[in-house]
Amino acid sequence: MSKKIVIVGGHGNVSTSTIFILLYGIDDPKVSLRLTKLLTPTHSVKSVIRTLDHQDDIKNLSAEPVLLSLEDSPVKDFTALFEGQDVVYFSAGAGGKGGAERTKKVDYEGALKVFDAIEAVQGPKPRLILVSAVDIRDPEKIPDHYSEQDIAISKRVRDAIPAYMHWKYEADKNLVKRNTFKWTILRPAGLTNNPGTGNAAIGKTHLGTVTRDDVAKVLALLADREDAAGLALDVVGGDTPIHEALDAAIKRGETDFL
Repeated sequence: MSKKIVIVGGHGNVSTSTIFILLYGIDDPKVSLRLTKLLTPTHSVKSVIRTLDHQDDIKNLSAEPVLLSLEDSPVKDFTALFEGQDVVYFSAGAGGKGGAERTKKVDYEGALKVFDAIEAVQGPKPRLILVSAVDIRDPEKIPDHYSEQDIAISKRVRDAIPAYMHWKYEADKNLVKRNTFKWTILRPAGLTNNPGTGNAAIGKTHLGTVTRDDVAKVLALLADREDAAGLALDVVGGDTPIHEALDAAIKRGETDFL
């Protein structure tokens, strides 16, 4: 069934990128454009951009560019955009540009602006699919399933980019307390530029890597998975076909958020 969809951060960099450039030296891929390409054959897509320089890229994918700023546009402008929509994706992030202050402004305050805007929608509210990152969690609580390697990687990242890890966690923590609209959090691992495999491990996973193609595929599938509401799902490279891995994770109902 065709849906009306808005992507906030439609030309931006998926928020996990900063972490995994540090870990693996991987260049920053743009998953949002790949997501748009997967959605537009079936759905009506609007893509929020912060500069008109990006509008042709969006139009070339048969989506409608919308010029709004997470930093400067008021909540009411986002609410107006979200009226009558079925799904909102939030995949925006400061990407390490502008220091800790801008990280807070975009990754935390920008996310809360979108949450508030959805809550202000009159009538049926769109479902939110938030792109976070693997290992965004309470730093005092180490997941039981983490290996020693996972713990070492986690510590290295937290020491390198503490502001990013803190504000992403604060945004996620704020979201999970809200109950006026449905939401799902997808937490990708390190993004690679390799061709998509069509396979993944989804749910509670170890720290690792995943292709941008495969993350986009999971995000696209979530557009039709209202039964994923209230879940925070990790996604890394794996051996299970993506649609099967996602279905199994949703049926388990296990959320990886601490």
